[in-house]
Amino acid sequence: MMAFITRSSAKPEPARWLVWLALAISLWLVALPSRAEGINPRLASLALQDGYLVANTRFAIQLNPTLSDALDEGVPLAFRLQFRLNRPRLYAWWQQLSGGFEPTAEQQYKLSFHSLTQTWRVSVGGALYKSYPTLNDALAAIGAIRGWRVLGKAAVGKSRLSEFAGEVRLSLDISQLPRPFQLSALGATDWKLESDWTPMALEGEH
Repeated sequence: MMAFITRSSAKPEPARWLVWLALAISLWLVALPSRAEGINPRLASLALQDGYLVANTRFAIQLNPTLSDALDEGVPLAFRLQFRLNRPRLYAWWQQLSGGFEPTAEQQYKLSFHSLTQTWRVSVGGALYKSYPTLNDALAAIGAIRGWRVLGKAAVGKSRLSEFAGEVRLSLDISQLPRPFQLSALGATDWKLESDWTPMALEGEH
């Protein structure tokens, strides 16, 4: 008499697989950093005002531990807000070429911490400055500008300002660091902090 043994081909219950998947996703989310480090644009638009093309910008800045520690030790951090034309293409290309590929317009910011008053100071253009009670308040002020004149009617001749558009970027300027920090910052990812070039459209355009 021969006995036949059949192997069970039952598959794991779908519900069990869903539990495993949910657990894996939850562990992955826990492993992610709670705050994303970097610079992200929150507002980037152009408008026409009193014969000028003006820019309105705002950014969300999150420092990494290296930069935060440098601030706490009294090292000021400089930022560059840059605007460059990209439309009309031929005019934008010629302007960049004739200007040595420098941005069409630029603003300088400097962030510093004052231990005596326990406040953060942001200066604009090396002259005007304002103090803030928290680091987050100070970071929110960097690159936040309205009505920034980036191109005048006199510079475009018979062309209409409404035909022009550009892009903007905010970045940490390591060339303004104290010399010892400049050397250590070269090629170091901890000292690389910048947004992407963000397209700017004229308000009302879609």
